[in-house]
Amino acid sequence: MTAGAHDGRRALAAIGVALLSALFFTLTYVLNRAAATGGGHWAWTAALRYLITLPLLLPLMPLVGGIAPVWRAMRAHPLAWFKSASIGFVGFYLLLAFAASSGPSWLIAGSFQFTVVAGMLCAPLLYRDARRKVPMAALGVGGVILVGVVLLQFGYAQGRLDRAAWIALACVLVSATLYPIGNRLLLLHLERTGETLSATQRVFGMTLASQPLWLLVAAFAYQQAGPPSLPQTWLAAGVAMGAGIVATILFFQATGMVRDQPAALGAAEAMQAAELLFAMVLGALFLGETWPHGVALGGACLVVAGIGLFAWLVSRPTPIVLPQEPHA
Repeated sequence: MTAGAHDGRRALAAIGVALLSALFFTLTYVLNRAAATGGGHWAWTAALRYLITLPLLLPLMPLVGGIAPVWRAMRAHPLAWFKSASIGFVGFYLLLAFAASSGPSWLIAGSFQFTVVAGMLCAPLLYRDARRKVPMAALGVGGVILVGVVLLQFGYAQGRLDRAAWIALACVLVSATLYPIGNRLLLLHLERTGETLSATQRVFGMTLASQPLWLLVAAFAYQQAGPPSLPQTWLAAGVAMGAGIVATILFFQATGMVRDQPAALGAAEAMQAAELLFAMVLGALFLGETWPHGVALGGACLVVAGIGLFAWLVSRPTPIVLPQEPHA
């Protein structure tokens, strides 16, 4: 098998893993929306997810190499881990939780698909090798998905967004940018240090590094709204298990598989666009949300088309020669 064919198979495998992660990530939108409509404070929604995620990860660690390698890596470079976690976990999820009360889960899921192009557009700021070049073909397909997101938003709002909706949309777009940046920063740090950590170990490390900030968020939430209700706590636990552990580990695994293939890395990140489809189905079935129609439905179809185009694109990747670094 040629190197190009091997890269193509690896890229398609990464897309499959990323699609599976999207299914579990969708729990974020559906359960956060349920918490918001139930009166739960957005800061509790954000803090509880990661405060609960940490103890849930502990039983998994002996199966994936243990905590010791993660702890050594964090002690050696605490600022790098704190920076990645602050951007990719704390900043990302605070903004997403704040936006959850602005509309149906599929609307937030659709807006978050700005991450399709955000990771690629940030590449020149993050990399110093061949990966700094924005893959134009992948960016073009990402643009198709982004147009679908815009149509989705304006179709739902019937051509106009009020002030609250614009604020929520801005929060989601910034959140969608922070998430891939945090992940890529950590991957780059591990490349430079030569440390080899599995996807689960990386998730555990970033979750642990973010705990001081989540405790501050929890203190703010308590001051604003008192203790969280039992239903909100259970909803946050569901997000922690489905999105915080299963989905995040799968996503980190997918991006780690193609860290040296810019188009495939962007495509793996873009598979989160499938969250829109999953959110539409789950929101309609369990939250009584309406299905998109008219212009919004057309936007959803463009998102689906973009997913198919990305899969086709990365099945024929162009090999890029990079220095040999250990893969996570």
